[in-house]
Amino acid sequence: MTDDVHSLIGAYVLDALDDIDRAAFDRHLRDCDVCRLEADELFEVTARLADGAWSVPPPRLRDNVMAEITNTRQLPPAIPPRPQQRSRRGLRLVAAAAAVVTAAGAAGVVYQIQDQRVRETQSRLEAARASEARVRSILGAPDVQTRSEQLKSGGQVTVASSRLQNAGVILLAADSAPGPGRVYQMWTIQAGAPASAGALGVGQAAAVQVVEGLPGMSNVGVTIENAPSSATPTAPLDALVNLA
Repeated sequence: MTDDVHSLIGAYVLDALDDIDRAAFDRHLRDCDVCRLEADELFEVTARLADGAWSVPPPRLRDNVMAEITNTRQLPPAIPPRPQQRSRRGLRLVAAAAAVVTAAGAAGVVYQIQDQRVRETQSRLEAARASEARVRSILGAPDVQTRSEQLKSGGQVTVASSRLQNAGVILLAADSAPGPGRVYQMWTIQAGAPASAGALGVGQAAAVQVVEGLPGMSNVGVTIENAPSSATPTAPLDALVNLA
């Protein structure tokens, strides 16, 4: 866990910590009134959107790649070897040396892979914290307006919009994911022209999406498309939220 445990509160609320870090942060919350209060406030933010539904695919760091390097110790012969023995022994030494070199090279590759994964995980956590902060700024704006519509397939889409922030938040909370090979996709619509606001992954039924410039749009729509997404919305829309 990072030395600044307080900085993990955003990732904790977004369920972006692994099991070990989450358990450690749970223990930290029992002793830190400031973090506990901030965590409660962040959980309340999610409740404002749609019945407490806040689903962000959590970034999970895969298990560390382990590498084992085998060292072969060569014992000197008791008597000088015959030419054929020297040849065979030489082959064994070459094979052993090659194995050590290969293992050392593999260790270097493993280190690079693991280092890249750590960097990617840190980037995802930073992005999660930035997204959380943006959501809070939009929902905390004095002019924020919230509108909701039911999904025909079951569930709800909620849109919170702030002109002062010139942005909005779309919360999609469906009852279940679409069928195999199908995904939910969100759209912003202005003067009848739709633009994709993001598609969920296969098997996903909920998501939160920040959309910059949303107050300038007239509608937000939701469709069910073939995975991974569509360039244009497929009729009929599963939901249409009027922002006017």
